[in-house]
Amino acid sequence: MKNSMEIKFKAIAENEAFARNVVASFILPLNPSISELEDIKTAVNEAITNVIVHAYPEKAGEITMKVSTTANKVEIHITDKGVGIQDIERALTPFYTSKPNEERSGMGFTVMESFMDKLEVKNNKEGVTVVMFKELEPAVVGI
Repeated sequence: MKNSMEIKFKAIAENEAFARNVVASFILPLNPSISELEDIKTAVNEAITNVIVHAYPEKAGEITMKVSTTANKVEIHITDKGVGIQDIERALTPFYTSKPNEERSGMGFTVMESFMDKLEVKNNKEGVTVVMFKELEPAVVGI
């Protein structure tokens, strides 16, 4: 059975933990392992941080987060209406940062890719959508 939810919130640092915990709470019925849960929370945190740091340079905009689950699969969409990404292929390169004068490592997308099964990054008419996929291991019952 498919389940889904959508929330919108302001792109500010105070909402990073909120976003992580909302996703974690939403997927708990799938009985993820602690490791899977931490992987997803880390990837979500990186996506939200990217929006906060890069999408809205002038003021805090809005983030839309959609999460859907089917059987043991999780799909997460994080969308902003910010400035977009000029060169997505370059942005996906490890250690690339558009803000070299700040303390940015350029590893956000790399972290998301390493913790999730699949990552898609798309420019929209306005802003960017990051889509992350994770297939959870089947729960072991009766040990």
